[in-house]
Amino acid sequence: MKSTSSLVLITTCFYLLLTANVLAVEGEPGFGVWLNGLRQEARAAGISQPILESALANLTGPLPRVLELDRKQPESTQSLADYLATRVSDKRITNGHIRLSEYPTWLGRVERKYGVPRRIIVALWGIESNYGQNTGGFAVIPALATLAYDGRRGGYFRKELIEALRILDAGHIPLAQMNGSWAGAMGQCQFMPSSFRRFAVDANGDGRIDIWTSEADVLASTANYLNQAGWKEGQTWGRPVKLPKKFDPSRIGLNTRLPLSRWQALGVRQTNGSALPGRTLQASLIRPDGPGTQAYLVYDNFRVLLAWNNSKSFAVAVGTLSDRLGAKGKKHR
Repeated sequence: MKSTSSLVLITTCFYLLLTANVLAVEGEPGFGVWLNGLRQEARAAGISQPILESALANLTGPLPRVLELDRKQPESTQSLADYLATRVSDKRITNGHIRLSEYPTWLGRVERKYGVPRRIIVALWGIESNYGQNTGGFAVIPALATLAYDGRRGGYFRKELIEALRILDAGHIPLAQMNGSWAGAMGQCQFMPSSFRRFAVDANGDGRIDIWTSEADVLASTANYLNQAGWKEGQTWGRPVKLPKKFDPSRIGLNTRLPLSRWQALGVRQTNGSALPGRTLQASLIRPDGPGTQAYLVYDNFRVLLAWNNSKSFAVAVGTLSDRLGAKGKKHR
């Protein structure tokens, strides 16, 4: 009996020691311990106790589906042409025109206040959430808690989680309605909580910022983001262009900026063969799909779109959709 008890004791001690070593290497305390630490941090940040109790009460561990989506993000191999085909479809263009006709008053107010064209605002709305139709089906708090605990980008998502709790504490949205993407992007303009804090706007003056169901708040918040990111009024994003034969490929890339007159001298033309606009704009030449594919001259406002989402394909899609939405109006230069 004595030897058996000793063996059990030794085995138990070895298991506890091994478990402790694994935790030390992985740096992951138990979820309950982690959650208690989060509660303390959130309380110190000024989040009210009732919000903490309601928002965190049912969190029992990471959400497997969120972890699966986070860890299985493949490198994008989709060409720009395919990307545009799915995001700038005839249906999306038609629906964009409908939105332009549905909200002329709000779009006019937002356009005048922030200096961002309504076609750009509506195009972003269309690309981000298909005009509010696809806003994500994940509860934001559990999704962010999963990513904050997971560790890969835990520090970033922990801060986003605290910001999401602030949004609840301020009464902008009920907990049951705070839904978004698996990564915590929220509402019809897909703001992360920190972007909500910096850019979201109560446009209709009801005392709440509602980017989930208030189109006025969505449109104004989108325009405010672009305005603060440096949108230049009176300029467009860029344009597709034709290159001459034997064009020097070393000039392609965002690091090269030349005036339009210089690109004109180098043989760059609009896609219909006409001269480039006679404006004193600096532009860069990009060719996202590589040699032999469509090239674009892009301006400072293209970089503003990259500040929203650092993807050339995304920025070109927003710009292209905005051009389709504005095609019935004056020519964009």
